[in-house]
Amino acid sequence: MGVFTRFKDIVNANINAILDKAEDPEKMINLMMREMEDTLVELKSSCASKMAEKAKIEREKVFFEEKTASWESRAKLAVEKGRDDLAREALQEKQKCGDELEYLTKDWEHLTAIVDESRAEIGQLEDKLEQVRQKHRQLIQRGRHAQEKKMARESMRQASSTAAMDRFDRMENQIERMEAEADLYGSRKGADIESRFADLEKNESVEEELAALKKSMKK
Repeated sequence: MGVFTRFKDIVNANINAILDKAEDPEKMINLMMREMEDTLVELKSSCASKMAEKAKIEREKVFFEEKTASWESRAKLAVEKGRDDLAREALQEKQKCGDELEYLTKDWEHLTAIVDESRAEIGQLEDKLEQVRQKHRQLIQRGRHAQEKKMARESMRQASSTAAMDRFDRMENQIERMEAEADLYGSRKGADIESRFADLEKNESVEEELAALKKSMKK
């Protein structure tokens, strides 16, 4: 397939339609970018070659333009000197230079058209390549966002899983048990104090009653 045929196929290609059909869009874009870059290199190389050829023809044109003017000047000189024979020869050489100049001019115009067309095609292909690169950046960004979303959902799934809830329940039960033990310890401590004060109060009552009994017996 020639470089210009590939260029037309690439420029006319619908990138979105190609990606919709591709099993691996990113891989397809990488292939497209390589194809475009290779085609772009060939286009620029061909354009540079035509430009060099055009420059060579321009130099040849200048040479034959000068030769044409020179032979015309010689023909005039020969006429002035009365040498019609030399004037005829000079005019014949002038015609030869004129014919060569005409061929060179046609080649120059043809190459100019090719160079202009090549430059336009290079510009179109560079624009198309930039579109594909933009698609590539978008795909990478979408892939990164999808991965982040997947990781976030996985974290939420793990957080809401049965194992996580069981761990939470066990922790809650442990805290409730610790609170109950603290309450029980507090109630036991309070009961012990109450018992000791009751004993003190009971002993004091007995002592008072004994003292009253002794006092009554003395009387």
